Amino acid sequence: MIAIDIDIWNKKLKDKSPIEIAQWALELSENRIVTTSFGVYSSVLLSTMSQLDNDIRVVWCDTLYNQPSTYEHASNLIDEYDLNIRKYKSLQTKAEIDSTIGLPNLEDDNHDEFSEVVKLEPFRRALKEENPDIWFTNIRIRQTEFRDKKDILSYSKDGILKVSPFYYWSDKDLDQYIQDNELAKNADYFDPIKALLNRECGIHFQ
Repeated sequence: MIAIDIDIWNKKLKDKSPIEIAQWALELSENRIVTTSFGVYSSVLLSTMSQLDNDIRVVWCDTLYNQPSTYEHASNLIDEYDLNIRKYKSLQTKAEIDSTIGLPNLEDDNHDEFSEVVKLEPFRRALKEENPDIWFTNIRIRQTEFRDKKDILSYSKDGILKVSPFYYWSDKDLDQYIQDNELAKNADYFDPIKALLNRECGIHFQ
């Protein structure tokens, strides 16, 4: 565990750029990961981290239920940035999940089971196997009520230092960044676990 006073450092880092924040965090440990779902603004964090550490482990928990456009987006970013992908997925096949749980709505009794099988168990397994000191993520303020209570730096339940370089950026900020830097945007991304934009998928409770 990297023991720092995150309250002090969050204040110091608040006015820094995402690049400066990431550079600062990279100095803390070489044992680090960045997570992605290849969602709407995934190219922003992945392009940033690949510039600073082109061998950083990129953890992708593939739910098996992504849209074709997301798999295409993922493939393009993996190739463009030569990402060191560590792909995790359910221990069950999609056919097995379809025949036993199906693709439930939020109101269905088995939605929690679906979430556990396709995303939460694979993610816990990823953290256990990768065992990072630092976890770079793209959570931002104003996304969910839970994320509003976080900051640039926070700790996971297991004591992993989570770093969110773009925490205070708005969608408008990211859209402008994507335009200025000619990055790809996965505009029609849909997460069957979250289902709603303001709902947590569960991995950041870890």
